[in-house]
Amino acid sequence: MNIVVDLNRCQGYAQCVFLAPRVFTLHGEEALLYTPVVPEDQQERVRRAAAACPVQAILVGEEAGSGER
Repeated sequence: MNIVVDLNRCQGYAQCVFLAPRVFTLHGEEALLYTPVVPEDQQERVRRAAAACPVQAILVGEEAGSGER
């Protein structure tokens, strides 16, 4: 699974960091870093993180351009 975070939309609420800390991290107070190719054991956590994002900045799978169905 691939993901893309729209960093222009991201407001640094960090819900994703709490839900999937192996994929998302905060650098400093607001800069989000993430792993664009999600390990298989983290996919459900990332789906939950995407759903929990208050500004819907996380695109998963096909929305992220991975071509997955």
